[in-house]
Amino acid sequence: MRYKRILLKLSGEALMGEKQYGIDSNRLNEYAEEIKKVIDKGIQVAIVIGGGNIFRGLSGAATGMDRVQGDHMGMLATIINGLALQSALEMQHVETRLQSAIKINEVAEPFIRRRAIRHLEKGRVVIFGGGTGNPYFTTDSAAVLRAIEIEADVILKGTRVDGIYTSDPEKDKNATKFDTISFKDVLTKGLKVMDTTAFTLSQENELPIVVFDMNTKGNLLRLVDGEAIGTTVNV
Repeated sequence: MRYKRILLKLSGEALMGEKQYGIDSNRLNEYAEEIKKVIDKGIQVAIVIGGGNIFRGLSGAATGMDRVQGDHMGMLATIINGLALQSALEMQHVETRLQSAIKINEVAEPFIRRRAIRHLEKGRVVIFGGGTGNPYFTTDSAAVLRAIEIEADVILKGTRVDGIYTSDPEKDKNATKFDTISFKDVLTKGLKVMDTTAFTLSQENELPIVVFDMNTKGNLLRLVDGEAIGTTVNV
């Protein structure tokens, strides 16, 4: 296997599947099946999920809502998604723990770095909910922060696109894909991989990011097995 410990970043929108809002149970179960294949190979898996399928703090702020209140609502949305994924994984007989950056003890464990690492070492999937626990920070930032804390080998960003392109491939038919690209070139070319805070944190800690299509069955397993899938961002 190419990696021993990974952090998988999923957007909340990815859980919508064919729906316009909320959680598509079919898509959720597909993701759980893909993650189980990786766990069965002995890979340690941590996950961060966004909450955009339920609520996004920035959208609330745009309509006049207090930004901090909106971000707190977004954090709770990530907990809901985390619970849903935990349930789906446990239906696949995968031991899973949900850890939260905000106190919600009846629902999830508090985030404790050493405990999270111990869970991973025991073969459990650890889902990190609640973002960083602070407003004004995205779940991209939470993903990079947690990946650094648990000493993950890589961040795998699962999207509906099969990598990073020169422009949006859904709008520009002439867009070309990068197989590999440096952090410096991403910034120079103005490409959108993660928000600036998250991306800079990843760059400073020399933590590679792989952007790939999570919706294609088998992609996650092939990626951790060493196959060149998606786009790798490295130093």
